[in-house]
Amino acid sequence: MNLGTVGTIDRRTIPAAANEDFWTAPDGHRIRRIDWKPGLPDLDGSARRGSLLFLPGRGDFYEKYLETLEYWSWEGWEVTALDWRGQAGSGRLSADPAIGHVEDFAVWLEDLGAFWSQWVKDTPAPHVIVGHSMGGHLVLRAVAEHRINPVAVVLSAPMLGFLTPGPNRLLHKVADSMCRFGDPVRPAWKISEKPGATLAARNTLLTHDEARYADETHWKTARPYLGMGPGSWRWVERAYASMLAMDAPGMLENVVTPVLILAAQHDGLVSWKAIERAARRLPRAQLVSWGKEARHELLREADPVRDKVVAAIDDFLDRLAPAPAEAGA
Repeated sequence: MNLGTVGTIDRRTIPAAANEDFWTAPDGHRIRRIDWKPGLPDLDGSARRGSLLFLPGRGDFYEKYLETLEYWSWEGWEVTALDWRGQAGSGRLSADPAIGHVEDFAVWLEDLGAFWSQWVKDTPAPHVIVGHSMGGHLVLRAVAEHRINPVAVVLSAPMLGFLTPGPNRLLHKVADSMCRFGDPVRPAWKISEKPGATLAARNTLLTHDEARYADETHWKTARPYLGMGPGSWRWVERAYASMLAMDAPGMLENVVTPVLILAAQHDGLVSWKAIERAARRLPRAQLVSWGKEARHELLREADPVRDKVVAAIDDFLDRLAPAPAEAGA
């Protein structure tokens, strides 16, 4: 589908064709989800494509990506997006709702694995997955650990390393010390998305598009439970531990699934160098990057960048996860 032919999508309204609900994890925790079910209007008459699962980043929520999720549904995908346990509409894991906390990334990996096993039974093949930032980190690790089995993976600005100078092993020890000698649930920084960043400059980390950036404020005002501040020291420590797990020899080298990695070379939140290293280690990776015209939230960037990002995803999925009729032709 040509982006120029797509009808206007209201980024500040849940689409009529989408359904918000909850999935109950095996331990009883409720995870918020949104789904575009079969039978949605197909604007260009193409065949149904399959099913696409989208996972957002830390402190993120699916409302920010309605524009892209709705577009994929028009492309023929049966689309599902989740909020990670402990953020947005999926509750909290600490007494302070403003702190993004988790005891271990394994909690999220187990949720993803359990949801995936049910989701693939309930939805048509082929099954693909898209993860942004921390969501990209968790998706890649879940694939590497054989917790999920998509036919194709898309990672948008994946959190494969931070910008803090120094080796991950040393930085993990520092974060571990901060947990052992203080409350691990306390915030690791004060405000915004990373230490030292101000709220006034937050948009300069995320996107050049002021209108799309303002969408986030709209949703946080309309739905206050979506708001979240800094991560806890335990989150930081577990993030480094998870990065070290993926640094292990053979972890990424044994991933046989095709992976498209989309990245901003001047990303102010995640490490471009770490993304480059991961792309070299993945046997079937395709890396597409942008320069200073792009910030962290590639799917919410200004149109000149975002259109290319969406087109790159379309091309990748057309080739590696074709519609069933095309695959059998």
